[in-house]
Amino acid sequence: MVPSGPRTYLFGGDKPWIAESWVTSDDRVRGGKSQSYLESISGSQEKVRFHGELDITALGGAGFASQRSPDPQRWNLSAFNGLDLAISQGDGKKYTFIVKDEILPTRPDGREQSTVSWEYDFVGDEVDLHIPWKDLRPTYRGKPKSDAKPLDVANIKRISIMMRSFFGEQQGPFNLEIQYVAASVLKETR
Repeated sequence: MVPSGPRTYLFGGDKPWIAESWVTSDDRVRGGKSQSYLESISGSQEKVRFHGELDITALGGAGFASQRSPDPQRWNLSAFNGLDLAISQGDGKKYTFIVKDEILPTRPDGREQSTVSWEYDFVGDEVDLHIPWKDLRPTYRGKPKSDAKPLDVANIKRISIMMRSFFGEQQGPFNLEIQYVAASVLKETR
């Protein structure tokens, strides 16, 4: 596949990363011990490093560590057929890229309410990924949600990157350098 039109950068490219505005969402909210960080590389806003420690001991083999874009966001990406994720350096571990089109008000205790997440799993190697909308799978609290309404690509509200254990498959330190996240239109090549 090759680009058939311009990219619209959401983070990176001509939209500098503001790493300190991203929000940590680790399994500590459920009693876990995992930690994640998103930091600019060498003080630059051109690339970020998503890294940390995935600890699966506290939650019996489960665990997650993630960073999410700051709220509020509202991207109308209906002119595009998916998202590009450029990884400049990786550790070969499995990651999850997440998109949300609905964010509910926080609960009275300040915690976030759960909504459908649209997920794409990938291996963190040096690679440029194109993630078509049709390849994002709906989940609710980590479980498949086959009856989810279609993803509203005209109303994208959040993007996240997650390291998870996949129920004991992986743990320990992780490290992924991300150059950009962009919306694009790609066409098939022969």
